[in-house]
Amino acid sequence: MHGINDKLDFQPVNIAVLTVSDTRTHDNDTSGTLLAERIEAAGHHLAARQIVPDDKAGIRATVAGWIADRQVDVVISSGGTGLTGRDVTPEAVAPLFDKTIEGFSVIFHQVSFESVGLSTLQSRALAGVAQGTFVFCLPGSNGAVKDGWDKVISYQLDSRHKPCNLVEIMPRLMEG
Repeated sequence: MHGINDKLDFQPVNIAVLTVSDTRTHDNDTSGTLLAERIEAAGHHLAARQIVPDDKAGIRATVAGWIADRQVDVVISSGGTGLTGRDVTPEAVAPLFDKTIEGFSVIFHQVSFESVGLSTLQSRALAGVAQGTFVFCLPGSNGAVKDGWDKVISYQLDSRHKPCNLVEIMPRLMEG
Protein backbone atom coordinates (compact mmCIF):
# COMPACT_ATOMS: atom_id res chain seq x y z
CA MET A 1 0.00 0.00 0.00
CA HIS A 2 1.18 3.50 -0.61
CA GLY A 3 -0.25 6.62 0.90
CA ILE A 4 -1.10 7.75 4.43
CA ASN A 5 -1.63 5.03 7.02
CA ASP A 6 -4.02 6.65 9.53
CA LYS A 7 -3.33 3.88 12.07
CA LEU A 8 0.15 5.31 12.66
CA ASP A 9 0.97 8.33 14.84
CA PHE A 10 1.90 11.59 13.13
CA GLN A 11 5.33 12.93 14.12
CA PRO A 12 5.69 16.69 13.63
CA VAL A 13 9.00 18.11 12.47
CA ASN A 14 10.51 21.59 12.85
CA ILE A 15 10.61 23.46 9.55
CA ALA A 16 12.28 26.79 8.72
CA VAL A 17 10.97 28.80 5.75
CA LEU A 18 13.19 31.08 3.69
CA THR A 19 11.88 33.43 1.03
CA VAL A 20 14.54 34.60 -1.41
CA SER A 21 13.52 37.90 -2.96
CA ASP A 22 14.72 41.44 -3.56
CA THR A 23 11.16 42.76 -3.54
CA ARG A 24 9.17 40.85 -0.91
CA THR A 25 8.46 41.96 2.65
CA HIS A 26 6.57 40.09 5.36
CA ASP A 27 3.47 42.04 4.29
CA ASN A 28 3.53 40.87 0.65
CA ASP A 29 5.38 37.54 0.86
CA THR A 30 2.47 35.44 -0.37
CA SER A 31 4.49 32.32 -1.18
CA GLY A 32 6.24 32.32 2.22
CA THR A 33 2.92 32.85 3.97
CA LEU A 34 1.30 30.10 1.94
CA LEU A 35 4.10 27.70 2.84
CA ALA A 36 4.08 28.63 6.54
CA GLU A 37 0.30 28.19 6.72
CA ARG A 38 0.43 24.78 5.04
CA ILE A 39 3.26 23.61 7.31
CA GLU A 40 1.31 24.49 10.43
CA ALA A 41 -1.99 23.15 9.05
CA ALA A 42 -0.25 19.81 8.44
CA GLY A 43 0.71 19.70 12.13
CA HIS A 44 4.39 20.60 11.83
CA HIS A 45 6.17 23.38 13.74
CA LEU A 46 7.29 26.56 11.99
CA ALA A 47 10.76 26.84 13.52
CA ALA A 48 11.75 30.08 11.77
CA ARG A 49 10.82 32.29 8.85
CA GLN A 50 12.97 34.83 7.08
CA ILE A 51 13.23 36.85 3.87
CA VAL A 52 16.68 37.28 2.33
CA PRO A 53 17.57 39.21 -0.85
CA ASP A 54 18.85 37.41 -3.94
CA ASP A 55 22.40 37.37 -2.61
CA LYS A 56 24.46 34.18 -2.58
CA ALA A 57 26.30 34.94 0.66
CA GLY A 58 23.14 35.96 2.53
CA ILE A 59 21.19 32.92 1.36
CA ARG A 60 24.03 30.56 2.23
CA ALA A 61 24.57 32.12 5.67
CA THR A 62 20.87 31.86 6.57
CA VAL A 63 20.53 28.26 5.41
CA ALA A 64 23.85 27.27 7.04
CA GLY A 65 22.67 28.77 10.34
CA TRP A 66 19.49 26.72 10.25
CA ILE A 67 21.40 23.58 9.29
CA ALA A 68 23.62 24.08 12.35
CA ASP A 69 20.58 24.58 14.60
CA ARG A 70 19.54 21.19 16.02
CA GLN A 71 16.03 22.62 16.52
CA VAL A 72 15.54 22.77 12.72
CA ASP A 73 14.85 19.46 10.96
CA VAL A 74 13.94 20.83 7.52
CA VAL A 75 14.59 24.02 5.55
CA ILE A 76 12.30 24.98 2.69
CA SER A 77 13.13 27.98 0.53
CA SER A 78 11.05 29.66 -2.13
CA GLY A 79 12.52 31.84 -4.85
CA GLY A 80 15.78 32.29 -6.68
CA THR A 81 15.69 29.00 -8.59
CA GLY A 82 15.12 30.48 -12.05
CA LEU A 83 17.54 31.26 -14.85
CA THR A 84 18.09 35.01 -14.55
CA GLY A 85 21.29 36.56 -13.29
CA ARG A 86 19.76 37.29 -9.86
CA ASP A 87 18.59 33.67 -9.38
CA VAL A 88 21.35 32.22 -7.19
CA THR A 89 19.62 29.97 -4.66
CA PRO A 90 20.99 26.70 -6.11
CA GLU A 91 24.53 28.13 -6.22
CA ALA A 92 24.18 29.33 -2.62
CA VAL A 93 22.65 26.17 -1.17
CA ALA A 94 23.99 23.18 -3.14
CA PRO A 95 27.57 23.51 -1.76
CA LEU A 96 26.11 22.94 1.72
CA PHE A 97 24.72 19.50 0.76
CA ASP A 98 26.34 16.30 1.96
CA LYS A 99 24.00 14.46 -0.40
CA THR A 100 21.73 15.66 -3.17
CA ILE A 101 18.22 14.24 -3.42
CA GLU A 102 18.11 13.97 -7.21
CA GLY A 103 14.65 12.40 -7.20
CA PHE A 104 13.12 15.55 -5.73
CA SER A 105 13.94 17.62 -8.79
CA VAL A 106 12.63 14.90 -11.09
CA ILE A 107 9.34 14.50 -9.21
CA PHE A 108 8.91 18.26 -8.74
CA HIS A 109 9.26 18.80 -12.49
CA GLN A 110 6.81 16.01 -13.22
CA VAL A 111 4.23 17.59 -10.89
CA SER A 112 5.02 21.08 -12.15
CA PHE A 113 4.62 19.97 -15.76
CA GLU A 114 1.01 19.08 -14.97
CA SER A 115 0.46 22.69 -13.79
CA VAL A 116 2.60 24.86 -16.06
CA GLY A 117 3.67 22.62 -18.92
CA LEU A 118 7.08 23.18 -20.46
CA SER A 119 7.60 26.32 -18.37
CA THR A 120 8.86 23.96 -15.65
CA LEU A 121 12.14 23.93 -17.60
CA GLN A 122 12.84 27.39 -16.19
CA SER A 123 13.06 26.06 -12.63
CA ARG A 124 16.14 24.64 -10.94
CA ALA A 125 14.29 23.24 -7.93
CA LEU A 126 16.57 21.06 -5.83
CA ALA A 127 16.89 19.26 -2.51
CA GLY A 128 19.55 17.68 -0.38
CA VAL A 129 20.70 16.64 3.05
CA ALA A 130 23.15 18.84 4.95
CA GLN A 131 24.45 17.79 8.37
CA GLY A 132 21.30 15.79 9.04
CA THR A 133 18.90 18.53 7.87
CA PHE A 134 16.69 18.18 4.80
CA VAL A 135 16.77 21.23 2.51
CA PHE A 136 14.25 21.86 -0.27
CA CYS A 137 14.53 24.78 -2.71
CA LEU A 138 11.34 25.68 -4.55
CA PRO A 139 10.58 28.37 -7.12
CA GLY A 140 8.99 31.51 -5.69
CA SER A 141 5.55 31.45 -7.30
CA ASN A 142 2.50 30.51 -5.28
CA GLY A 143 1.74 27.75 -7.77
CA ALA A 144 5.21 26.23 -7.42
CA VAL A 145 4.99 26.36 -3.62
CA LYS A 146 1.59 24.65 -3.73
CA ASP A 147 2.87 21.98 -6.14
CA GLY A 148 6.06 21.41 -4.15
CA TRP A 149 4.41 21.24 -0.73
CA ASP A 150 1.00 19.75 -1.54
CA LYS A 151 2.11 17.09 -4.00
CA VAL A 152 5.64 16.16 -2.90
CA ILE A 153 7.18 17.50 0.32
CA SER A 154 4.13 17.17 2.59
CA TYR A 155 3.92 13.43 1.91
CA GLN A 156 7.59 12.77 2.51
CA LEU A 157 7.45 14.76 5.77
CA ASP A 158 4.42 12.79 6.98
CA SER A 159 5.63 9.96 9.21
CA ARG A 160 2.52 7.98 8.29
CA HIS A 161 3.29 7.92 4.54
CA LYS A 162 4.08 4.43 3.28
CA PRO A 163 5.94 2.58 1.96
CA CYS A 164 8.52 5.08 3.22
CA ASN A 165 9.07 8.71 4.16
CA LEU A 166 11.91 11.03 5.12
CA VAL A 167 10.86 11.38 8.77
CA GLU A 168 11.58 7.73 9.52
CA ILE A 169 15.19 8.05 8.33
CA MET A 170 15.95 11.32 10.19
CA PRO A 171 17.55 9.54 13.17
CA ARG A 172 19.95 7.77 10.81
CA LEU A 173 21.10 10.74 8.70
CA MET A 174 24.27 11.29 10.67
CA GLU A 175 25.39 7.65 10.76
CA GLY A 176 29.05 7.32 10.00
